[in-house]
Amino acid sequence: MRIKEVTLRHLQMKLKFPFTTSFGTFQDRDFILLEAKDENGNSGWGESVAFHSPWYSEETMKTNWHMLEDYLIPALLNQEITHPDEVSEVFSNIRKNNMAKSTIEGAVWDLYSQEKGVSLASALGGKKSKIEVGISIGIQDTASDLLRIIEKYVQEGYKRMKVKIKPGWDVDVMREVRKEFPDVPLMADANSAYTLEDIDTLKALDEFDLMMIEQPLASDDIIDHAKLQEAISTPVCLDESIHSYEDARKAIELGSCGIINIKIGRVGGLSESKRIHDLCESHHIPVWCGGMLESGIGRAHNVALTTLSNFIMPGDTAASSRYWEKDIITPEVTVEDGYITVPDKPGIGYEPDLETIESFTIEKKTYK
Repeated sequence: MRIKEVTLRHLQMKLKFPFTTSFGTFQDRDFILLEAKDENGNSGWGESVAFHSPWYSEETMKTNWHMLEDYLIPALLNQEITHPDEVSEVFSNIRKNNMAKSTIEGAVWDLYSQEKGVSLASALGGKKSKIEVGISIGIQDTASDLLRIIEKYVQEGYKRMKVKIKPGWDVDVMREVRKEFPDVPLMADANSAYTLEDIDTLKALDEFDLMMIEQPLASDDIIDHAKLQEAISTPVCLDESIHSYEDARKAIELGSCGIINIKIGRVGGLSESKRIHDLCESHHIPVWCGGMLESGIGRAHNVALTTLSNFIMPGDTAASSRYWEKDIITPEVTVEDGYITVPDKPGIGYEPDLETIESFTIEKKTYK
């Protein structure tokens, strides 16, 4: 397989509802959509999950465009590729920029699975025909607002509720949630909002029988998380701290976590995601797939990844309608009683809606 042409598109889609975390609130989602064509004219699709500002990581949509345009696309065009795992070798002399690398690697995986005539899930080694999904709920104006939202998604059958927390919006709020929903699988996501000075607050969360607390401490830390995990009974889940197989290996050896969240963009692509999955499975560390407010293209990649055997906790891959009035794929991703049925068509399994994609496109550029 040779990549003969790549098109970058800057899309802007409006979320149905504002999304608030400890690092900010936004409603417009700007992102890069990448289309790669092979020598036979087939198209593979990838999506950058970088935000327009460096809230979640140092990468942004603009830095991803720069890296793709000036380094990654030129390095991959016209290269003979027999397997998507080789993409990381082509990019081995380029440091970090994982979200940019993942954008084009995802398109190569889509093309590869189409070429083999199998679904992306099957190409990755996934076996599940359905995946369990949960929901991620941003910080609300009041606890009552939060309870109403949780009630809605419990009734829709979602298998797990993830509630964003921050200092001042944590113990009392989770107490209200647990009082109202004593049996719902529940977790808290701090997005690095705390330090070890807040250990008493984090210990107080133990009473709520949470599935996990996600990334409570600094985004680049595994040392303090090990200290925290030793002090609390709630499993610590690492997110922003894990950018590679090596990060995961060291965190496991240090005892920094009991669970790892795998986000394809954060770790540099599907190949590295699979390596981390296999490592965690061998150490009996469960994993789950986190969300980055993806459109249907990125959501399709998440669905495929989650079919691997050690994804034993519901991920953040909710239905398209949770976020968008209209998604950019057909059919849209749907959830029935807390499950997504995994498509079995070759490639990502969903058809990009070119007309809708163009309607959301602000800028477009093709490279040959």
